[in-house]
Amino acid sequence: MHALLLTLLVIVSIALIVVVLLQSGKSAGLSGAISGGAESLFGKQKARGIDLVLHRVTIVLSVLFFVLTILVSYVGL
Repeated sequence: MHALLLTLLVIVSIALIVVVLLQSGKSAGLSGAISGGAESLFGKQKARGIDLVLHRVTIVLSVLFFVLTILVSYVGL
């Protein structure tokens, strides 16, 4: 059981790294961070298409990563 959970954790970790690297950058430099934060705060930029899919996959994989990490530590005791 421990080996199965550990294998799933490694697969989810690699998938999470790949999905994060596939996402495009949201801003360029410090000035982009300031103006980009204001635009996203007021909803002027909404993710569409592949960016939205990658965002949702990132959320699912990160939740799965934390759940698997807790399970691996619990089973390993």
